[in-house]
Amino acid sequence: MSQQQPVEKTGGRPARPDASMSLLNNVMEHSLDDGYAEAAARRGEEGRSGLPRTLRAKLGLAFGLVLAALVVTLGAAQAQVAAPTVAKERQELIDRVEDGTREADELQRQLATLRESVARMQREALRHEGGDSGELVSLLAAATPVEGPGVKLVVDDAKGSGGDGGGPRESSGFADTGRLRDRDLQRVVNGLWESGAEAISVNDQRLTALSAIRAAGDAILVDNKPLVPPYTVLAVGDGRNLSTTFQDSADGQYLHVLQENYGIRTSISVQDKVRMPAAPSLNVRSAEPLERGKGSTR
Repeated sequence: MSQQQPVEKTGGRPARPDASMSLLNNVMEHSLDDGYAEAAARRGEEGRSGLPRTLRAKLGLAFGLVLAALVVTLGAAQAQVAAPTVAKERQELIDRVEDGTREADELQRQLATLRESVARMQREALRHEGGDSGELVSLLAAATPVEGPGVKLVVDDAKGSGGDGGGPRESSGFADTGRLRDRDLQRVVNGLWESGAEAISVNDQRLTALSAIRAAGDAILVDNKPLVPPYTVLAVGDGRNLSTTFQDSADGQYLHVLQENYGIRTSISVQDKVRMPAAPSLNVRSAEPLERGKGSTR
């Protein structure tokens, strides 16, 4: 078997063994791009600090630094000049708020004084014109605070939905939600009045002959003031007799059905002393004394 002779180039020189791999050789010998190499060379000539070496470049850098310092100094000076003005305006605003608060407090005190004066004159007029019945009229009109024996009735929404079966709500279109409704509270209050209560309050809201119990969504309103459960109903009267009479009445049985069918939670207890304030707003529309010997009003 004959040996292969090396291939010769023109001119009699032997060819390199890796002549066919010129691209790979170029990559290995020139690993850094020529442009990057030139840039590195220029940086080396200018020095490692990277600062300009010519006079014009140095002057430009100095001018830029001076200009930046001037801008910062002017900004600080303007802020220092404006600071007293901002502080003064802030203090003036605080003073105006404090003055407005004091005026509102003073007007509130005057309003409370006037309300008390009007209430006192109303009580005096009732005593003067009504004689011995003045105190009773004042009590029935909820114009004065009241204190005495009575009952405490607490009514709360159910923990969950009520049970199945018929109930007093089906005819009224109520859903079985286990929540006390405004008409439920109306029946409770009317039942207490009919059972002999002399004065009633719901969550410390004194009821009068003109009080309204309404609903706004699922909330119960008493005289347009929303109540939050549990609903605490206080009633002044002969406590033991009032409690028994109410529970035996139709409205008491209605509340018992709500408890059995819908899970409404109730509790009633006799109290030795019940206190409730006067009605917060008592509007006297018109009043005329009765003529002696006549029982009709005009």
